[in-house]
Amino acid sequence: MSELTLDTSCGHGGQAMGNIISLDEKLKGTREKQDAIIRKRKLLAVRKIFRCTHCVSKCEKCGVQITAENNPEVPAFRVPYNFCDSCSEEYVEYIETLKGKQNEDFYWHNDAWMKLWSSWIEHQGAVDSYLKSKEFERLLDELKPNQT
Repeated sequence: MSELTLDTSCGHGGQAMGNIISLDEKLKGTREKQDAIIRKRKLLAVRKIFRCTHCVSKCEKCGVQITAENNPEVPAFRVPYNFCDSCSEEYVEYIETLKGKQNEDFYWHNDAWMKLWSSWIEHQGAVDSYLKSKEFERLLDELKPNQT
């Protein structure tokens, strides 16, 4: 065991008081603190992904709370996201515009609006890829309670 002796005498002829600090214990304590910080960051990373991006009670696009009043009607085709009625309607309009069926009354559905939707969908794909990555799966496995 490594030990460090500190001379804590006052230098005035008083009695020397030696404190012995175990370096191994000090390192162990430091390592435990670092492990605790890393575990906390892991938990925050997982919580953020599930709280911020995959909450079933919130619209995935705008974040509004989904209630019975703003729950979208089922469109003619499957919407792969959890949207409020407003975002669901916009998504359907986006898909229709991609098919060449743009509604001229919605003049604000311009190129920038199309890019906004395509970028948002691309971002969702990136999040899904991250959730399926071996590293994220490893993170989830590490955070599982010990089953011993």
